[in-house]
Amino acid sequence: MINCYGCRMAEPAPRRTPETSERQRDAERSKRRLLEAAFDEFAAHGFAGARVGRIAEAAGVNKQLISYYFGCKEGLYQAMQRSWLDAEAVNANPAVPAADTMMWYLRESLSDPRGVRLLLWQALNDDAPDVQDQADYEREQEWMRRRVESGEFAADLDPEALQLVFMGMTMMPAAMPHLVRQLFGVEPNSEEFIERYGKTLRRVLAALADPPKPPKKGSNP
Repeated sequence: MINCYGCRMAEPAPRRTPETSERQRDAERSKRRLLEAAFDEFAAHGFAGARVGRIAEAAGVNKQLISYYFGCKEGLYQAMQRSWLDAEAVNANPAVPAADTMMWYLRESLSDPRGVRLLLWQALNDDAPDVQDQADYEREQEWMRRRVESGEFAADLDPEALQLVFMGMTMMPAAMPHLVRQLFGVEPNSEEFIERYGKTLRRVLAALADPPKPPKKGSNP
């Protein structure tokens, strides 16, 4: 190439076409950013009050990518909620002691209260789509029944009622942080509160367990 002064200039390098794997990584990064931004937006404003424009801006991507990847606002909400539920299910394994599971839920809800806020928005008749299907509920109920059968909870306790108790005790501090401050005089996400409250949670769970069976007559102690 010759410029207007007669000097030879270097030929421009051909534009590189991104490799397929690179495009896939870019797409996954964009999806993750959108899901994270959506979590913030829906937790702050609910489904009805959330705006896809704000989500795209926070994620640093074009708003059209929401339609491309998720179809619509409802599709984005469902994908965001499903991602949260799948991550939660990993830690709800009935093989893990109930006290440890409850402490995980407590710490998780206090370190990131967005999930609790989503549930509160749904409770306020937010008309948000519920991605949690019957299979999800049945799986959770089955896990609680297995805990009852294993003796972690007394056999005469209602598994469905236990599930509500379990959720209420772990979610309340994140749902009402001002009450924690008034009662305990510390921040809800402080280690001091978590340890103090956690001790009571463990004692409550221990009190709900099946009492050990007495040894049979004639057996060695």
